[in-house]
Amino acid sequence: MTTPQQTAAHRTPQQPLGSGFGARSTAREVLDGIDLTGRLAVVTGGYSGLGLETTRALSGAGATVVVPARRPDAAREAVGGVERVEVDALDLADLDSVRAFAERFLASGRRIDIMINSAAVMACPETRVGPGREAQFATNHLGHFALVNRLWPALAPTARVISVSSRGHHASPIRWDDLDFTRGYDKWQAYGQAKTANVLFAVHLDALGRSAGVRSFALHPGGILTPLQRHVPKAEQIRNGWIDADGNQVADWLKTPEQGAATQVWAATSPRLAGLGGVYCEDCDIAVRTTDEGGGVRDYAVDPEQAARLWHLSAELTGVDAFATPGSTK
Repeated sequence: MTTPQQTAAHRTPQQPLGSGFGARSTAREVLDGIDLTGRLAVVTGGYSGLGLETTRALSGAGATVVVPARRPDAAREAVGGVERVEVDALDLADLDSVRAFAERFLASGRRIDIMINSAAVMACPETRVGPGREAQFATNHLGHFALVNRLWPALAPTARVISVSSRGHHASPIRWDDLDFTRGYDKWQAYGQAKTANVLFAVHLDALGRSAGVRSFALHPGGILTPLQRHVPKAEQIRNGWIDADGNQVADWLKTPEQGAATQVWAATSPRLAGLGGVYCEDCDIAVRTTDEGGGVRDYAVDPEQAARLWHLSAELTGVDAFATPGSTK
């Protein structure tokens, strides 16, 4: 377990840097002048929505991009024409599929310079996967937890691991007494818990990985209309002020997909973040801590003790922990 001394040493302040970018910056703009030739990125969900824009931007800067996809045929069609993109099968809700993808990648002997955990489900109807796990927590958090741990041997000494969270984390901390919503399901609280888990994962991975040169960041990409909203009924989207009755976007605070991909690309590549990690970002900068409904990150999402607790629980639930004593996990 993490000691109080380690916790203090691994706490990175949530202080904006003044990056020079903002809410309307695009992924291509934040990559201007950055050469990723010879670098390899893995982008889950890299064939749809923000993930697709991230794939395009990284490829445009010279990177090779591996896109693990639950629907490989659809992914190949979506990324057709984008240079240096490879597609392989991966279902984050299926830990056997995660294991198989990781084994195939490790067998290639290649190194990962950038890993962006962008795939997600949001506000879906109550769904159980595996041994009764709530689907949003299982897919958005546990699948990525297992994937990164299994791919740990392939991460380069300067790699960055990016967890795409959301301001939705404001909706719920980790429900330690009922992770799987067995006492009543709320789709937005379940999404909030999963997004909190994404931030806590980045906090503890950074604490564990920094001695090996691997740094980790979490982020809120902004509000963007993408296929992520497929489970949100049109009537609810209208009530939320996202679209009108004809399906047209009406909220002026919503970003384009190109703008929405910017923060994850910035976190993955910006020289301004050298020597930093374990922080939550938004609008292409480190975010502030907050207790209100505006921007920023909640204290419970960047708390090192909760991050360590979630890590150990996730290792138990998935049976994998790259940092455990040999022989203690599957």
